[in-house]
Amino acid sequence: MQSEVLLAARVSVRYGDRPAVLRDVELKIRRGEVLGLVGQSGSGKSTLAMAILGLLERKNSRPEGTIDFDGCDLLTLRERELRGLRGRKIALVLQSPLSSLNPALRIRTQLREAWRAHAAGSNANCEDAIRAALESVSLPSSDEFLRKYPSQMSVGQAQRVLIAMAVMHRPALLIADEATSALDVITQSEILKLFRQLNRSFGMAILYISHDLASVAGICDRIAILHQGQIVEIGTTEQVLVSPQHEYTQRLMAVMPKMPQGIALGRAAAN
Repeated sequence: MQSEVLLAARVSVRYGDRPAVLRDVELKIRRGEVLGLVGQSGSGKSTLAMAILGLLERKNSRPEGTIDFDGCDLLTLRERELRGLRGRKIALVLQSPLSSLNPALRIRTQLREAWRAHAAGSNANCEDAIRAALESVSLPSSDEFLRKYPSQMSVGQAQRVLIAMAVMHRPALLIADEATSALDVITQSEILKLFRQLNRSFGMAILYISHDLASVAGICDRIAILHQGQIVEIGTTEQVLVSPQHEYTQRLMAVMPKMPQGIALGRAAAN
């Protein structure tokens, strides 16, 4: 894992006159690492993701502070500039694949649109990119599969299609926001392994957002604990899960059904 910082944020967010959702949150993501962001519902995890992507203005809010990404403060960019980054340098995978995909369009059409949003070239170039993206997530690139509509796929396949779209342009940062919470246990395990494989193959940093400590333990290099809008603890996976320092992290560990067996081995298995 490289030590160079890809993203450094120090940000606060509030909606209207309500209390701040994020309060002076400081977070760094290194190039090529998988960072887990853990917190209960309402802690501000998705708000931080939306702040990084520059999508909070649509929700009548604007973050204060700085979000330095690859040498550029994202909070100073205009919407047109942000659109050039989303999907190309920073990509997002959400938790509900079947609602994220357009039910009226075939998979090939949606993949083509994802490619053409940030690339120019012939139809052959586009088809090559689609094939490579599907192969990277272990999906078939046959005409039969590409002619399918989202409703004709399993939830696991639909999630892999979303991930294929997200990694098509080899982004430097992939944000996975509760990307496995809608999946059954077996499919969840497969998607976690896929994330780690993509991280290793492409050198892509991943911000893995979840409320599930067990899944975070399986793939993350470091873990940040978000509680009531603040990062209360951050460290390596072993440090945070084996020797939690903050009272809130200790409470999270106490309610886990079972402590992950062999945390380092769990991450190795996801490679």
